[in-house]
Amino acid sequence: MENLDENIESNVGLMEREESTMSSVLSFQIEKEILLNGLKIVERATAQKGLQPVLANILIEAESKTKLNLYATDFDLTIITSVEAQVSGLGKITLPAKKLLDIVSRLNDGIINFELNNTTMTITSGKSKFEILGISANEFPQIEYVTDEDSEVDIDLKPFVIGIKEAGFAAASYESNNNLLSGVVCDINKNVLEIASTDGNRLARARKIVSNKDDKTIKLILPAKVLQEFLKISYFMEDDSIKLYTKNNKIMIKSDNITMISNLMNGQYPQYNKLIPQSLPKEARINVSKMISALERVSTMVNEKTSIVKLSFTQNSLSLMADTPESGNSEDQIDITYSGEDILIAFNYKYLLDCFKNIDSENMIICMNTNLSATIIKPDNEEDFIYLIMPVQIR
Repeated sequence: MENLDENIESNVGLMEREESTMSSVLSFQIEKEILLNGLKIVERATAQKGLQPVLANILIEAESKTKLNLYATDFDLTIITSVEAQVSGLGKITLPAKKLLDIVSRLNDGIINFELNNTTMTITSGKSKFEILGISANEFPQIEYVTDEDSEVDIDLKPFVIGIKEAGFAAASYESNNNLLSGVVCDINKNVLEIASTDGNRLARARKIVSNKDDKTIKLILPAKVLQEFLKISYFMEDDSIKLYTKNNKIMIKSDNITMISNLMNGQYPQYNKLIPQSLPKEARINVSKMISALERVSTMVNEKTSIVKLSFTQNSLSLMADTPESGNSEDQIDITYSGEDILIAFNYKYLLDCFKNIDSENMIICMNTNLSATIIKPDNEEDFIYLIMPVQIR
């Protein structure tokens, strides 16, 4: 009986010693590169000019001995990621994102130590030491996850990313009178993903073949800004597929290590596919890199108020011209493949560059009718990508 009592006392003592190693005050050690990547992911959702100071902060939460969760939100967009760490004290605190990122990025490579005292976080690495004032985690907004499994769509990450890059840039800015045009359409129908955006003067549409786990159909309008942020953090995603969840006008995009939550946009998006001409008689085949270089050279003399560059298509030749009455003019010429009638047509050169820089093809095809009708640009390969741009009237 005495031996049994001794064993019980010994086990209780062991449990107490194990629990005592986990402090109730937030403290952890973490590799600089791991933390820096995590901060770069979530800081994109902070609001530096928000009414609530805590929205400029990142919430750091230690929920286990080996993992930290990082959160940031501006209410419209929330980003969450998890990073590996050696946690010696559980807890949570919010710290200013910009200041924290500045400090961590300037520290030497290796282990960084964090220890919280009330709302002051002490950061040490080698002989460097910093103390940052935080804001209580209780003031950080509660995260509303979108976890409706009935709405779950599981698709490949790579074609989703490429589709956004190719066709998400043509949306209107937030200053647009038609706010819905500041969104991007994501239409998933079985194994076809269609992404499109337009600002009324141009249209980009890409179609990709995806692996859609349950052949589900979903059509959404997401803010263009959100998808551009998604592009930037997709580099850090560690798996080959993502899950989409929708509920109550919200979407959650989830990978193994990153979660992104955003509001959706409501309304009737323009029927953009009806705007695309089925056939255009004049076709020119042009090298993409040569066209970009020529445009950038000619645009140095463009009128900043109009941004107009004139394109003159003749037999196997393209001349690019720009002029500003008070400054002068510029002209460049490149060889192309073209055998149609001569045509002089003008565009906003920025719209052209946006397209060419997002074409993943060595050559492109420009399809025209008249110098005032819609022009189509598409890659000279199997890629299902179309860019429509309206010409500018030449005065």
